[in-house]
Amino acid sequence: MQEVIQISTAHQNGLTDITQEVAGIVAESKIKEGLINVYVRGATAAIMIQENWDQSVQNDVIHLLGKLIPHGVWEHDRQDGNGDSHLKAGLVGPSETIPIMNGKMGLSTWQNVFLCEFDGPRSKREIVVTIL
Repeated sequence: MQEVIQISTAHQNGLTDITQEVAGIVAESKIKEGLINVYVRGATAAIMIQENWDQSVQNDVIHLLGKLIPHGVWEHDRQDGNGDSHLKAGLVGPSETIPIMNGKMGLSTWQNVFLCEFDGPRSKREIVVTIL
């Protein structure tokens, strides 16, 4: 089973919680045990499993990546000004695979699934959700 989620993003850099959208696809599938892969299309976005207790962890992720990979100092910036976006997306990675256990994602209490935007805002990001 495969479905595509479309998300718009509002900021240059940010994490958007997509856990409920992905959980809905798992519920619709009626699969009790298996795997779900969450993959973002595009070279300047990523998928991350992270804590969602409050906004601080998400802010810290963006702040850390900004320190590690600053804007405006990369060779690719001469092309279209988003060299840092490509590097951040490559470092985090385009996908996460999560076990399906008893018909639900096998995330712990504090884990959520996030779309990581590094080149926004975007009117449409496509996330491919595949269930095996």
